[in-house]
Amino acid sequence: MNSAVPLEAAFFAQPAKAVARALLGTLLVSTSGDELTIGRIVEAEAYIGPHDPASHAAERIGRTARNATMYGPPGIAYVYRSYGIHRCLNVVTDAPGFPAAVLIRAIEPIAGVETMRRRRWPGRPPGPDTQIGSGPGRLTVALGITLAHDAHPLDRVPLLIAAGDHVGRGRFVSGPRIGITRATDWPLRFYVKGNPHVSR
Repeated sequence: MNSAVPLEAAFFAQPAKAVARALLGTLLVSTSGDELTIGRIVEAEAYIGPHDPASHAAERIGRTARNATMYGPPGIAYVYRSYGIHRCLNVVTDAPGFPAAVLIRAIEPIAGVETMRRRRWPGRPPGPDTQIGSGPGRLTVALGITLAHDAHPLDRVPLLIAAGDHVGRGRFVSGPRIGITRATDWPLRFYVKGNPHVSR
């Protein structure tokens, strides 16, 4: 972890679509519970502002207690509970006061894999490693991410995003977002082509 170079806030001070694309190949590093786990981001999904009807901060919703973190500075975590069960990690982007974010949809386990398996399948035989972080709810469990990480700056422990492998043109795919009911055709989901850890 000493060699992990956190991304600076300026990286996130861009439109969400650009950040979602650029996050592919970067490293999500957690020291939650004093256990080091690292996953390479292989899938991300952009929510581009109040004009995005699928966003938690769409114009029809406005600012609420739930989405307040999205109005904060770029480079902080926005963690929320989905369907009352799953925790989801987003990265706030753009500019303070402009609610935009990128949902981290999938990671490829890099370090601390045994810890991830134990967290994902407590007290039972683990499933395949391709299912450790293949979905936003799965990866937060694997990395020990909780609602307490909401608004945490992602350039410091216990949760940070560090530089990783560049994913160039021809190595990623863009397409419609998943699990939403509005703006379903907007091509704002990005993932590494052929990677088995991408969500299904």
